[in-house]
Amino acid sequence: MAIITLAPGYIESPHLAATLKTQGYGVLSPGELVSLIGHPLSELESLQADWDELPLDNFLKDGGRYRRRRHSCFIANTQSLIQVPHRAHYQPLAYNALHGGMHRLFEPIASHTLQQAVWQELILAIGRVCSSVRGEQPWYVEAHQFRIDTKNGIGRPTPEGAHRDGVDFVAILLVSRKNVSGGESRIFEAEGPNGQRFTLSEPWTLLLLDDQRVIHESTPIQPTGEGGHRDTLVLTFRAGGFLEQT
Repeated sequence: MAIITLAPGYIESPHLAATLKTQGYGVLSPGELVSLIGHPLSELESLQADWDELPLDNFLKDGGRYRRRRHSCFIANTQSLIQVPHRAHYQPLAYNALHGGMHRLFEPIASHTLQQAVWQELILAIGRVCSSVRGEQPWYVEAHQFRIDTKNGIGRPTPEGAHRDGVDFVAILLVSRKNVSGGESRIFEAEGPNGQRFTLSEPWTLLLLDDQRVIHESTPIQPTGEGGHRDTLVLTFRAGGFLEQT
């Protein structure tokens, strides 16, 4: 049986903020992401090898060993990106029923990755889009490198299901996709009946979500060959501070 995948509806980078305001999400092609950040695609592609060195995520409550990740945190102003001391990732149960309510301390993102000019401008450029929607301000950014693999069968990008992250904006960038099917992005209005689904297939496609307006998930992936995996970079942008236990 043929597997049908739906392509996202790409927009031009100058329209990203306006599209977020009208529909709660927007998708940029790799070429439009390059236009947004002002760095060539080759510089983004030079980061991809870092995903081969991610340690195992040992916090999965479903007992799976299909997810590898690193995590670091920053404060992004209009022109400056400051890395903060390494800290645990925390989400309340209200936002993550499976893994919420606990402090998950992952290995930090490698320093050679963070030193790349393209890394810094990627975060700053997306932060400027966020400010265009909600007003200029510092953004508290959590960066997650993910690899979901299919060594043991099915891999689950979002084992918690459809969710919000408890932030203002979520950026999902596809880094690579090899020998897998599935991994469909699904977006639902938080307070409405409408939804969209499509599959990110081109490396360095950007999906930017207004986390206060939409709920999102990615469907499981299945292997279609040896070494099947799906790599993403997820950046969350929150006003006022990082999510903390209260």
